[in-house]
Amino acid sequence: MLAALPERLHRFRPRLLDSLRGYDRSRFLTDLGAGATVGIVALPLAMAFAIASGVKPEQGLYTAIIAGFLISLLGGSSVQIGGPAGAFIVIVFGIIERHGLANLLIATMLAGVLLFLMGLLKLGGLVRYIPVSIVIGFTNGIAVLIALSQLRDLLGLDITKMPADFFAQIHTLWLHRASFNPWAFGLGSLCLAGLFVWARIFKPGTFLPREIVEGRSARVVSRLPGPIVALVTLTAFSTLLGLPVETIGSRFGGIPQSLPDFEPPDFDWATAKQLLMPTLTIALLGAIESLLCARVADNMIDAPRHDPNQELMAQGVANVVVPFFGGIPATGTIARTVTNVRAGATSPVAGMLHALILLLIMLAAAPLALHVPLAVLAGILLFVAWNMGEWHEFARLRHFKLPYRSVLLGTFFLTVIFDLTVAVEVGLLLACGFFIWRMSQLFSIERLAPDPEIDVTTFQDTLPGAQAGIEVHSLYGTLFFGAIGKVETLAERLRPDTRVLVLEMHRLISVDSSGVDALVQLHRQLQRRGVRLIVAALNTQPRSLLERSGFVAQLGTHGVAPSLGAAMEAAALAGAAPPATMRAQ
Repeated sequence: MLAALPERLHRFRPRLLDSLRGYDRSRFLTDLGAGATVGIVALPLAMAFAIASGVKPEQGLYTAIIAGFLISLLGGSSVQIGGPAGAFIVIVFGIIERHGLANLLIATMLAGVLLFLMGLLKLGGLVRYIPVSIVIGFTNGIAVLIALSQLRDLLGLDITKMPADFFAQIHTLWLHRASFNPWAFGLGSLCLAGLFVWARIFKPGTFLPREIVEGRSARVVSRLPGPIVALVTLTAFSTLLGLPVETIGSRFGGIPQSLPDFEPPDFDWATAKQLLMPTLTIALLGAIESLLCARVADNMIDAPRHDPNQELMAQGVANVVVPFFGGIPATGTIARTVTNVRAGATSPVAGMLHALILLLIMLAAAPLALHVPLAVLAGILLFVAWNMGEWHEFARLRHFKLPYRSVLLGTFFLTVIFDLTVAVEVGLLLACGFFIWRMSQLFSIERLAPDPEIDVTTFQDTLPGAQAGIEVHSLYGTLFFGAIGKVETLAERLRPDTRVLVLEMHRLISVDSSGVDALVQLHRQLQRRGVRLIVAALNTQPRSLLERSGFVAQLGTHGVAPSLGAAMEAAALAGAAPPATMRAQ
């Protein structure tokens, strides 16, 4: 048994090893261009995600650099980009509020260990079984919470510390409405509007004539990332005019021009025991986000599909390492991964280069970040939240039935009002409950003969041997714990003169232990009434379980028939004489 254990574990093999076969200068230059593009895009997003999460902007940069490099180096995808993600904003902010920054770092490390073990034990495929209604629900809920968290900086409100609770945040914003800063609101709104326009301005037939859009200059300009254009132009605008708005420098004092020293966070088991739920939340969300992102990337490239288990192991390593440098949780990021693909990335080298280029940008341009208005970063994050949410799914709910609506809306509102952990737990319970209900509806028992309203002789052609006192019922679907109620009431629905009940099972796909117990109880009820039970045409799985449970032995020599015809012959013989229980009476 121990010798077979290594075969059940996933073999650690990064996708980079396969991607480097035949790697040449041309592919390197292509990856370099893609890495530079993604590095520029990652700069404002990493700082914005960090600030929104309640930590310093440089912690977001450290995470994007270190975790981004490790995820590309060790991951199972050719093009996925790792780093701080918008989905983690609400989670990280809540953990810091409740447990503090030091415990966030510990929870991140523990989540990294859990992610690595999930990959090692080949559990990456299980993430695919999370219903899409739950994914859409919590994704939209997180988008709403991200947008809410940015209203303070967008409106320029003088709030020292924002609470983590949804209603408390709304109450705090309302209490400080008098400190509204129109300059901050103007910058943030201009940034948000500019990002929407930038995404559409270079499309033919929208804002500009076709001849301008198709010009060489326009094609060059259109490749500039919108967030960088907004960050640079609005920062320059605010600085030149001396607008009275809060900046990174005024709140955080600037960004260091070097990576931090390696420093283990304070760790003790007493604290770690209190971080079980935060750890599970980070690990679960990281696994879902990274594997969903990798699946999106697979559909955009002509390359081997990602290895989910290797990807989880890389995410685990990254999340174990980054806390030693003050970093926050990291996962695969859809926006940067899509940018990487569209920029022409051919291998994980592009992701590694993106991290190195981001490091160079931080080292060279850190002093300039002092002047970045927080309202501009809020506008960028509001744009991210809008693109993150799948809002059209709410309009499509009318096309779906109650189970799908309930799971999606329940997960959405629970994410917004409570937290992601509660939302996913309840969402999974709802999904499982509705799944059991739907499966139970697929199981049915139909009467074949004789119908009380039809003379028994009408069945002679289709059911040879049919006669009064013999009832035939056919079982369809799967007899499991959610459907046993239909078997439990079967004895009550038989005619008073029934002497033999035949259960035809050639369309019964499978049976579980609860289904077997229901058949046993049915047999006992029938014995008390003096009715013989015969089962016919058993499939492989039901036959195996019924034999192993001893039920076949209880039915006796003629209690199991290979076909319905044979069962009818046995029923005719059994119906010709009173059952043994009746003779005993």
